[in-house]
Amino acid sequence: MLIQKTHSVGDVVSMKLSTGEEIIGRLEEESETGYKLKKPFAIVMGQQGLALAPFMFSTANDQSMAFKHTNVMTVGITIEEISKQYVQQTTGIVT
Repeated sequence: MLIQKTHSVGDVVSMKLSTGEEIIGRLEEESETGYKLKKPFAIVMGQQGLALAPFMFSTANDQSMAFKHTNVMTVGITIEEISKQYVQQTTGIVT
């Protein structure tokens, strides 16, 4: 069986955690034990649709965070519209 890798280091990815939260961030590293995301944000539903909120309010938003494989249900490439919003919010660059 051929396994195709759907994401690579440097991609903006979305993760569904076992807690039900959906996280978006730039994939810095993938190891046997988990993932490392740069500037992770939570995807939340706002009054005008989807919005990005800090994943953790008590930490700096520009750091990398590790997520264990056991806590991640699935990982995929983020759709273009949300990826653009993430890039704009984390870098200020409008694409």
